[in-house]
Amino acid sequence: MLLYNTSKRSKEEFVPGQPGKVKMYACGPTVYDYFHIGNARAFVTFDVLRRYFEYRGYEVDYVQNITDIDDKIIARSLEEKVPFQQIADKYAQAFLDDSAALGIKKPNHQPRATEVLTDIISAIQALVEKGFAYEVAGDVYFDTGALPEYGSLSGKKRDEQLPGARITENPKKRNPADFTLWKASKPGEPVWQSPWGEGRPGWHTECVVMGQKFLGDNFDIHGGGIDLVFPHHENELAQALALTGKPLANYWMHNGFLNIDGDKMSKSLDNFFTARDILEKHSAEAIRFFFLSKHYRSPIDFNPQIIEESERAVHNFHEALRSIAFGKISAEADGSFAEQEKAFIEAMDDDLNTARALAVLFELTRSVKNEQLPREKREQAALMLVKLGRVLGFFADLESKLSEQVPDLSRQLIELLLDYRKQARQNKDWALSDRIRDDLAALGVEIRDTPQGCEWKIK
Repeated sequence: MLLYNTSKRSKEEFVPGQPGKVKMYACGPTVYDYFHIGNARAFVTFDVLRRYFEYRGYEVDYVQNITDIDDKIIARSLEEKVPFQQIADKYAQAFLDDSAALGIKKPNHQPRATEVLTDIISAIQALVEKGFAYEVAGDVYFDTGALPEYGSLSGKKRDEQLPGARITENPKKRNPADFTLWKASKPGEPVWQSPWGEGRPGWHTECVVMGQKFLGDNFDIHGGGIDLVFPHHENELAQALALTGKPLANYWMHNGFLNIDGDKMSKSLDNFFTARDILEKHSAEAIRFFFLSKHYRSPIDFNPQIIEESERAVHNFHEALRSIAFGKISAEADGSFAEQEKAFIEAMDDDLNTARALAVLFELTRSVKNEQLPREKREQAALMLVKLGRVLGFFADLESKLSEQVPDLSRQLIELLLDYRKQARQNKDWALSDRIRDDLAALGVEIRDTPQGCEWKIK
């Protein structure tokens, strides 16, 4: 299995630290608001990676953090004049609810930053004692100049390590790129006691401590969005190297950006969508299909047309399974479609190429719907479709999806009309064909002609 390792700028063969086991950490949300659709891409990507490892027989220990103390949370609490914990609790629960709605499996561990404060303070003390951190007026900074490897993950040279979104110009710092490990609290902010006075932890330290607490000093995979490479993941790696002399993770994986109609998603452009917004209009499986239709490292553009196409693709899967009455299949998989499973594995082993993997699902769908094939063959294709689809996170609620059917008499009447329409088209009676289509559309029955035949659904 090949994975693209950001730290090496290339694909590498995946070799776990312990045979048969995978230890992976992916950055979770900072809970000051509902998470947006770009965050959802990261959460779905690493959910699929976890599912694929499990499908391949690995025992996976998956950690995803919840950052429940941060500048943005404090700002929101001050704005709404409520305790920070009330804000954090509200949006942490929303994150859990929306993740479940997206079909994301719950991680093995989902720690909150405030639950590991003792560990965070101990880690900062160790960094100070080792000479990698210094205190100034109650703030503690990591000394990037003391670590020669600093910049190795992102590839940024010293003159490129300039202040950014979370690194501000500060005359108290020895180097502009030095980052905060502990912040002295300001009036009205939450506080915890520490050797340096009342304060709170820095974001970068929260994550490295949570990763090491549950997975050890060095683990297999650390993941997140491409925007986290620098400074967040760079700073996590720096602390781990300073504390233990070991890299925090052996493979660093990052998913690409999500754009809205070609533009970067931004509240200022009024094109900002939360996952909750999208789930009100589209199915979770369509959203998942949309993400997986592009390679996880590629940028992806979100627009109404693409998500509608994703809805149709997922509907096609379910229609194929309905056509074979999948719920009544009692046969066991017999290896008839082993070649398709092999192609699926080859795609996923090539740096999680879900777009190619989806092509295998399409091929199986065509076999399921192919009435020229023996019934037994179609059933085997259906069994393989569901088996591989579940690796990608589809078909979790298959029984309910397949039960969402039109009453039998209505279905028979619709299909009878479509048979008449098929005959009309064969006779080149386009007027009758169009009239049947339009009359069905007026009744709320949407039909679509495909190379595999006519498909229909209730709007």
